[in-house]
This record gives sequence, structure tokens and C-alpha cells, in this order.
Amino acid sequence: MFTGKQNETTDKIMLEFAKTIEMFGLTPLEARLFVYLYIKDKPMTLDEMSEALGKSKTSMSTSSRNLSDLNLVTRVWKKGVRKDLYEGNSQLYKSFMNTYTNKWIDAVDHQKDSLEEVRKELEQHNHEQDPKIHQQLLKIIEFHKEVEASFRNIKKD
Repeated sequence: MFTGKQNETTDKIMLEFAKTIEMFGLTPLEARLFVYLYIKDKPMTLDEMSEALGKSKTSMSTSSRNLSDLNLVTRVWKKGVRKDLYEGNSQLYKSFMNTYTNKWIDAVDHQKDSLEEVRKELEQHNHEQDPKIHQQLLKIIEFHKEVEASFRNIKKD
């Protein structure tokens, strides 16, 4: 991926950083691409990314689009270059936390709404259900509320 004496060290950094990035739900290729663009710190074409990572241009296009949707990669314009250029977002913490905090809030909110619907159904058919199940459901809904509140607090910071 890089040339010269720093090649081995850079590859190790990229490998380990990509493992961290994968924990945020990115595919291994998306993580490697993001790390490569972040370390390279300059706009690159799909052809350049494809050559550097040894993957197809189609794979690079798909991965770049996914990373762009997550605000981790930006498509940029450069005078005299007719191809699309992409660069990694340099504000790592903010980018990842905003993207994934919003994902968690949306997911937890959706689950909480679904569980509230189940609660309403249970209460309509109260005579048919075990009261213990209703209590457990209330605890699960409260758990979702607490998770959502925690992520909203993270988002504020």
C-alpha cells in the first residue's frame, strides 16, 4: 500500500486501525478503505484506491458510497481532474460518534415503539396474559428508554 521503509509499519497501523473501525459495523473492506484514505490524507480516485488495496473499482465505488453515506468519506472536486475524488473525514471521533450515536438512537427508538405496541396489545388482553410477562416487558421498555437517554447524552457532548 505504501512504498519505502515505512511500508511495514504503515501496513501494521492500517491493519490495527481497520480492526477498530470494523467494530462500528463497517465491512473489512470499508474499514480498510477508510483507514487508507485517512492515512493517505489526500483526495484519491477509485482507480488509485483500487490499485492500492488490490480490489476492483466496483468494490471501491460501493465502499466509497457507503462510507460517504456515513459521512466518513467526502467526494471532492479538484480542478483539472475529471474523475471523482474521495477523501477520508479527518475528524474521526466526531464523525464516528455522530453517525453511530444517531444509528443507535434510531434503532432503540424503533424497538421501544415496537415494544410499546406489544404492551398495548397485552393490556387489551390482560386476562389472557401472565402478569409476570407484563412486568418483564415494562422492564425491557425502561431499558430501551435508558439506552436512548444515554446515547442522547453522548450526542449532546
